[in-house]
Amino acid sequence: MARFAPLIGIFIGFIQSLSWLLLKYFNWPNISIALICFAISVVITGGLHIDGLMDTADGIGAGPSKRIEAMRDSRVGAIGVQSLIIILILQIAAIMKLDLLAPYAFPLSAFWGRLSQIFAIENYEYIFKKESLSFHHEQWKGISKEIRPSFIILSIGIIFFLYLTNLNISNTLLLLYCIFSGLITSILIPHLINKCLGGHSGDSYGAGLVITETINLLLLSIILVPK
Repeated sequence: MARFAPLIGIFIGFIQSLSWLLLKYFNWPNISIALICFAISVVITGGLHIDGLMDTADGIGAGPSKRIEAMRDSRVGAIGVQSLIIILILQIAAIMKLDLLAPYAFPLSAFWGRLSQIFAIENYEYIFKKESLSFHHEQWKGISKEIRPSFIILSIGIIFFLYLTNLNISNTLLLLYCIFSGLITSILIPHLINKCLGGHSGDSYGAGLVITETINLLLLSIILVPK
């Protein structure tokens, strides 16, 4: 299932993009459109990744001795709520700065966010492995196989970009910035979470997704809208 997550992310991103364009056509203010696009992602995923973000934040904030207990607690702590507010503010800020370029950024950030899960599953231990293996680890076929759909999608995206634009230095640099910024964050965020937790869980996969997605929206807002 994990191997197709980036494709699902692109699909969700396209829904956000279409929503942005539709609401923009009816002259909705940018802040309202940004909030609705954020809400669309949460509703489609059932809030699963946001829940993982808050549980992971609570676990990191609780310290090593109470980390597992805090992550398993169905109640949300103060740090978990703060993490949600920070992510919401950062995403809204990035989306508003992107403005008309936001429809391009939604699928890209959603793709890289879900690619981070593949790196997390491949490279880091499952926190609760003594009790049971995660579903993803049980079905895992190795990153060389799991990443193939993502590689195909990325290749198609690059070809499509080159088809629509002139191959000059500016466009080439833009393409490289988008690829490397997304790839680096997809690898780095799971690594940092692993350093904090000493492994990964279903919650931390979701947290890594949300954080990677948010950082990529911010980076794209800087890359695509430099001024």
